[in-house]
Amino acid sequence: MDIQYVGHSCFRLRGKEGIVITDPFQSSVGFSMPALRADVVTLSHDHGDHNHADGVKATASRENPFVIREAGEYEVGGITVFGYPSWHDDQKGEERGRNIMYSIFLDDVHVLHLGDLGHKLDQKTIEAIPAVDVLLCPVGGIYTINAKVASEVISSLEPATVIPMHYRTDQHDTETFGELATVEDFMKEYGKTAQPQDKLRLTGGKAAEETETELVVLDAKVTD
Repeated sequence: MDIQYVGHSCFRLRGKEGIVITDPFQSSVGFSMPALRADVVTLSHDHGDHNHADGVKATASRENPFVIREAGEYEVGGITVFGYPSWHDDQKGEERGRNIMYSIFLDDVHVLHLGDLGHKLDQKTIEAIPAVDVLLCPVGGIYTINAKVASEVISSLEPATVIPMHYRTDQHDTETFGELATVEDFMKEYGKTAQPQDKLRLTGGKAAEETETELVVLDAKVTD
């Protein structure tokens, strides 16, 4: 399976069983989403920078992408998705509403996308989540957990690999996202660094084998 970063909180997971797109965004982010196709689209919450399912086209194997926007368990053509309810802030949704975290099982790899998580995870939630191969974690603060809390969440979940997302880049709209921290800010807090790469290629789950979480930073671009 290949994981590529589209930008913001959007990723493309492509495996033998199909393609999953997470949190597609509208151009209000500050840059346009490239042309994408998917069998499954997951939406963590109903904000324009995370819910642009209409911008994703179907693959040859489906008439339309299967769009998931609620917590629960889903099976779509060999792709399994489980959505966990959470909050977009640390006030149980009073500020920004709900958020859904998604476990995505594709090609024997478990990818956990945290969406716009706004709080630490309680022990009950941590215990309900199976061993994580790849954690897609927001780190920019303001609208999500910041670098310090993200580091704590990563430590609590103990993924084999973590990929940061939802941080400020030069392309982001400065009026809306100008106060977000950068990925460099996160790496300084987390205590690890990584050089950006085009994609992460996995041949199977690694969570049971790894004793220390690997940090991977992906360039925001999609190539075939």
